[in-house]
Amino acid sequence: MSIEFRAVSRRFADGTVAVEDFSLVIPAHTTTVLVGSSGSGKTTLLRMINRMVLPTSGSVLIDGEDVARTEPVALRRRIGYVMQNSGLLPHRTVLDNVATVPVLTGVPKKLAHQRALELLETVGLERELAGRYPAELSGGQQQRVGVARGLAVDPNILLMDEPFGAVDPIVRAELQQELLRLQRELGKTVVFVTHDIDEAFLLADEVVIMEQGARIAQKGHPKEILANPANEFVANFIGADRGKRRLTLDRVEGDEALLVDGTGYAAGVVHAPGGRLR
Repeated sequence: MSIEFRAVSRRFADGTVAVEDFSLVIPAHTTTVLVGSSGSGKTTLLRMINRMVLPTSGSVLIDGEDVARTEPVALRRRIGYVMQNSGLLPHRTVLDNVATVPVLTGVPKKLAHQRALELLETVGLERELAGRYPAELSGGQQQRVGVARGLAVDPNILLMDEPFGAVDPIVRAELQQELLRLQRELGKTVVFVTHDIDEAFLLADEVVIMEQGARIAQKGHPKEILANPANEFVANFIGADRGKRRLTLDRVEGDEALLVDGTGYAAGVVHAPGGRLR
C-alpha cells in the first residue's frame, strides 16, 4: 500500500508548529526512513498515518483513501506499529503479547497463538520463549517480540518509531540486519523513524532528511544523498563537511560496489543490485 501526505500541518494548542505544509509520497513495498534531530516532526508524521495524531490541516492517504474517513481503531488494527522499548504488556506472556491484536480482531485464540509461534521464528526467536514474560527477556529479544507483534495481523504497512534506539550497538546492528532480511522476504511498506543517519542509510530505499517543522531538506536514495548533499544543512547532518561522509561508490563487479570514505579507507564491498545500495 502506498502512503501520501498532502500538505499536512500540525499545530499544538500552545502555538508550537510540529509540522508545516509537508507533502510526500511513499511507494508501496519500500522502506522510507524519516531522519532528523529531535523536534523535526518525524514521529508526529509517523503517527498521522495511523491517526494517533490528527493533522491540523491537509490529509494523509493510504492507497488514495483519506485515513480521516476510517475509524481509528479499525485503522490501527491493520497497520503494524513498533516503538522504542518494545511497548510490550508486562503482565502477558510473549505468546499473548504477539497474539493480542489478532485476538482483538476476532481470530480464535488457538489460531492466533499458532501464528504467534510462527512469527517468533520469523523474527529469529526460539519458540521456547513463548511462555516467558517481557521482564525475562533481553532488550534485543523484547524488540524482536515487538516486531513480531507488529507483523501479527500481516499488515501491508509497518510503522517503526526508533525501534532499535534503546539497545546496545551490537544488538542494534543485529536487529537492523534482521529488518533487512524481513523486508526482503515480506515486502511491506515500511516507514521508519530515526535520528541516526547511519541507520537511515543502511535501511532505506529512500531517506527523507528533515529540518525543524518537518521541512524536507533532501530526499532520495542513500547513495544520491551521499554523492550530492543538497545544501550545507544536509552536508553537516551527514558529516560530509567534515570528511566523515565524503564517500565514493565504485562499481566492482556486477551487483557489487566498493564503498570508500573520506580518508580513503575501504569500508567494504556492498551489494548494490541494479545500482541499489545495500
